[in-house]
Amino acid sequence: MRFRFCSFSSHILFRTHRLKSYYLTYSFPYSSLLHSCSDLQAVKRIHASLIVSSGLQPLSVASKLITLYSQFSDFQSVFSIFNSFEEPNTIIWNSIIKSHVECGLFSHALLLYGRMREFAVAHDSFTFPIVNKAIRSLGCHIEYGEMVHCVAMQMGFGQDVYFGNTMIEVYVKCGSIDNASKLFDEMNHRDLVSWTSIISGYIYRESFSKGLELFNKMRMEMEPNSVTILVMLQACSNFESANEGRELHGYVIKKGIMLDASMGNSILRMYTKAGGSEEDVETFFSEIDERDIVSWNILIAFYSSRGDITKVAERFNEMRREVTSSIETLTLVVSAIADCANVSDGGMLHCLAKKTGLCDSVLLTSLLSLYAKCGAPEISARLFRDIPHRTSITWSAMMSGFTQNGSFRDAIELFQQMLASGHVQPNHDIISMLFIIYTHLGALQLGKAAHAYFLRNLSSSPEEEDSAPLETSLLNMYIRCGSISSALVCYNRMAVKDVVTWTSMIEGFGTHGLGFEALGMFKRMLESGVEPNSVTFLSLLSACSHSGLVREGCDAFHSMKWRFGIEPNLNHNTCMADLLGRSGKLKEALTLIIKMVVSPDSRIWGALLAASRVHGDKKVGEYAAEKLMELEPDNVGYYTIWSNIEASVGRWGEVEEVRREMHERDLKKKPGWSCIEVKGVIHGFVSGDTSHDHVEEIYKAVECLNRKIQEVGVLSIIL
Repeated sequence: MRFRFCSFSSHILFRTHRLKSYYLTYSFPYSSLLHSCSDLQAVKRIHASLIVSSGLQPLSVASKLITLYSQFSDFQSVFSIFNSFEEPNTIIWNSIIKSHVECGLFSHALLLYGRMREFAVAHDSFTFPIVNKAIRSLGCHIEYGEMVHCVAMQMGFGQDVYFGNTMIEVYVKCGSIDNASKLFDEMNHRDLVSWTSIISGYIYRESFSKGLELFNKMRMEMEPNSVTILVMLQACSNFESANEGRELHGYVIKKGIMLDASMGNSILRMYTKAGGSEEDVETFFSEIDERDIVSWNILIAFYSSRGDITKVAERFNEMRREVTSSIETLTLVVSAIADCANVSDGGMLHCLAKKTGLCDSVLLTSLLSLYAKCGAPEISARLFRDIPHRTSITWSAMMSGFTQNGSFRDAIELFQQMLASGHVQPNHDIISMLFIIYTHLGALQLGKAAHAYFLRNLSSSPEEEDSAPLETSLLNMYIRCGSISSALVCYNRMAVKDVVTWTSMIEGFGTHGLGFEALGMFKRMLESGVEPNSVTFLSLLSACSHSGLVREGCDAFHSMKWRFGIEPNLNHNTCMADLLGRSGKLKEALTLIIKMVVSPDSRIWGALLAASRVHGDKKVGEYAAEKLMELEPDNVGYYTIWSNIEASVGRWGEVEEVRREMHERDLKKKPGWSCIEVKGVIHGFVSGDTSHDHVEEIYKAVECLNRKIQEVGVLSIIL
């Protein structure tokens, strides 16, 4: 019987006599020559010599040739060798399956194994581990692993340690830790790999306690090696288990386990991730004899996570004197300083990246975000255009940059460009960003269109299971675009409602003047078992303030501290002052402000000033205005309110004095702007603006509305 998987034949050119005489003269074994091959032509020359001399014997030579050809992706030659055997034996079958596995052709490897089974070729102790590697790499369904396990048991490999270890890895990868544990318990002989595989399996499945329990059991049977220790250190980092991490560090010292770069970095990472103090981290870092770029990156990331930008800069400069920066280093530093840097800082790091040639899309995207946060979206846009391979993260970062700088139209145009490119499909983050943009613009119809796109394309996407943030963005979009009914429909359809969702809905009812509905939503929130936070109470107090629910607001303020243990901060007190002020209780509001533990800011005095104007309390208004002028002497808005208060009681001299001071300080109120969405197009307007194409029709419509208002006003007076 002859096995063939291709119709082509091998066409190998070789110089037979030269090769033969050369190799015979020096008597080099062919296996040694094959090991020294560094290119495809060298392999073919030796292959040609083998054909004219001894053939493909021994079989180990044929196996080595298959491996080498597969490494150079020459599968034509691979199958040529395979087809040269009348009846390929186990070694050859193992070799051709393994060559496909090592080249990442896992599905093809399993198809070849299926043919091997069809021809009833015997298996050895290497066959099943090779097949298991293919199954594990594919992440196949558990049934594949169970079938291979069953066949191996039938062939008598059930107690083979090598097979058992690879089978444990398959079960772990396929998500069946129970099967892996059962197999581990049934193994008569277990080595270090067996223990390490099952321990890492439980840790991979986020069961640190079980992994730690098995690690302690292992120590009663055998001493763990460095690989097992590395697995446990990684677990301590992931689960922030500082005590266990310190014990492992002590164990490494006690047993004299070699502290190479990998071990040292793992211990350092454990201290940075598991709540170690700055002293612990710095002490161990100084004890590492061979610090590499990974060590420095871990240290820089530690200070970045703590928000200590000064230390990030210091360690980065120290690192550059000791080792060469990597792309990961620059990305860490750029991301760390993005929130507090300026354009020049970004420019220096950008220049360094160009100078060292360390530029990839991740680093450029981080720089893009930095420039945007520094208020330079034009530089971000230029950098965005220079990024050759833009991922969804890159597009999202640029959209976010435009949004942060108020360039909402540019963000929408960018989204449309992304759709037109056809290379990137919007993900949850991008759609969420789009909802935020439409929220700022009040573009309800465009928001509905984005919602429809989400429902058609992403609502059942398996890759992003946590859709709560996006759904909350959608909820806020409907609330702030004035459609509380649509927001309520979205809220009712949400499968998971966290504290952010409940708080958003409470805030939505409040901003629409539905104070009682907000209180009802808060009550249902408590009944569902969700614990409110400080933001929840802020939304609830604001709702009571907008609806004039003084008693209910006071009750909520009292329960926040005494029932839920949440200490009121300045924002909560500002809401209470606004609530009391709106209802005319100006003296109570002033008393609240004076008794505050924290120092009052301009917002709370501004709320009191606005209430004084509404209720005509000149004395309280003047006092609030004086405090405001001390805190923000250049805020033109507060001068305007103060002037209006004086004018309301006919104190024109004081009005003139306020206006004179505004003129001396050169304080000018920035013109307000608004926008309206018509048939999917957003039109922006500034006070006094005449640049719109339809300005005449617009002003005529405004004049008509003014006349209608005056007519209604006169009619109401007559009635």
